[in-house]
Amino acid sequence: MIYKKRENQKVQADQNSLVIKSMKEDLVKIRVSDIYLDESIYPRENIDHKRINVFVENLRDNFKFDPIEVQAYPDPKVSGKKGKYRILDGAHRWSAYKKAGLIEIDAIIKTLNKMDPLLYAAKMAIGPRQLTESETRNTARRAFQTNTKLTSSEIGKAIGRSRQAVDSYIADLRATTLLELDLKIFHLNLLGIPQDRIAKRLGIPRRTLRDHLAEMPGLAFPPNSDLSKGFTIPQVAQKHGWPEPMAWSQALTGKDDLSRFKELNWELKTWDVWKFIDCDKRFGDVWPGRIPAQLIAHILYFFSKQNDLVFDPMAGGGVCADTCLAMGRRCWSLDMDDRLDTRPEIEPYYWNLEGKWKDLPIITSKGKPDLIICDPPEFDKNAQGNAKKSISGLSKKEYLNFLEKFCLFLKKISKKKTRLAFISKDWRDYQNCPADKEDPSQAILIDSYCKILQKAGWKLTHIIQAPLSSEKFNAEMVAQMQKKRILGSTGRYVILLK
Repeated sequence: MIYKKRENQKVQADQNSLVIKSMKEDLVKIRVSDIYLDESIYPRENIDHKRINVFVENLRDNFKFDPIEVQAYPDPKVSGKKGKYRILDGAHRWSAYKKAGLIEIDAIIKTLNKMDPLLYAAKMAIGPRQLTESETRNTARRAFQTNTKLTSSEIGKAIGRSRQAVDSYIADLRATTLLELDLKIFHLNLLGIPQDRIAKRLGIPRRTLRDHLAEMPGLAFPPNSDLSKGFTIPQVAQKHGWPEPMAWSQALTGKDDLSRFKELNWELKTWDVWKFIDCDKRFGDVWPGRIPAQLIAHILYFFSKQNDLVFDPMAGGGVCADTCLAMGRRCWSLDMDDRLDTRPEIEPYYWNLEGKWKDLPIITSKGKPDLIICDPPEFDKNAQGNAKKSISGLSKKEYLNFLEKFCLFLKKISKKKTRLAFISKDWRDYQNCPADKEDPSQAILIDSYCKILQKAGWKLTHIIQAPLSSEKFNAEMVAQMQKKRILGSTGRYVILLK
């Protein structure tokens, strides 16, 4: 009966000592099968099966345990987790109920608000069975890795350790985090993103940002030193944990655009047909409709100068920002997908389909773009491979209406000398349809885009052909298309306007 007494003492002591602000709780009966042990927030290294067996015996003696504490699974959209609860306190009691074959268990449903569930579980675990030194250290490190904004004092209060002890637990993680923060700040600063937006994007005070910016020259010294010793760009990027485009930005500092093309091993296309067989894998993420960096570089070469500000309103995989780093341009990028860890330079923004865009970050910042590079999602009735709420899934009429309002808006945030590079692709419903049977009312061709752009007040200056590669069609597919008289489409254009 020692376990029963201690269990009651532990729960009572914790309830008396732990005060959580703004926490709601409900005592209910929950099916044992609807509760699970989430190891990501469980502070112990393993379950004590001897303890569970004692609790099973206690249950058979009709001993009544205090309720366990659970939290509704934070993301009910995850497959199989809807209506499920994860344990905050009482893993051994729940395991005993499960082993004894009981159907329901008394539980308190907790709403933790902004409190870290791992730290809450750790604090509840401090009782008759203290966390071991190893468990305490691992909990501190896991909590900090989940939320690097937690202070040593906050972690220490939850796990019953001093601030100094927590400092020693997480020293290496904190150093890595600071280096990662420095790298993100350096990245965003190279692209000319204003300090107020950098601070907001990274969730740090302006004063902290200024302190980090003062360290930027020192951050670039080791990679530049290795470059001067003959290390290759990939070697430098890998050694220092830099994205390769950032390493290129340092290696090409002070060089003119022609020299940059040569260093990057890109052939400069002199005429108005830019055909590239494949994307340069050094620039941009794998992404639906990914554009070759060489295409962006040609737009930059012919229609901008170094240090000009480029605006990329639908950034996708980040090819434009990466290429701007290599070509010495500033770049502000937006996209509906928020990828702070991998793409801090791309600010999250959703282009509301109704045209409500007054909160656009670029409007509240100083300066207007010298060049806008717009590569909207392709029209596709099924929106395959594109995010939900993408304009790609709109009807043809809605799609064209959106682009008209969007192009008008781009004009409003531009200056007189701003250029717009609008990248478009012919869309024809040619799948399994002979060329002479196609319905022209279902197509969106280059003339449709030109009319929209001109109606919005942009003046057409160049139309550059940038055809897609036909290599994705294998010989068998081509033979079938020829047999059925299907005329495929590789038409893509860069429409330049001012």
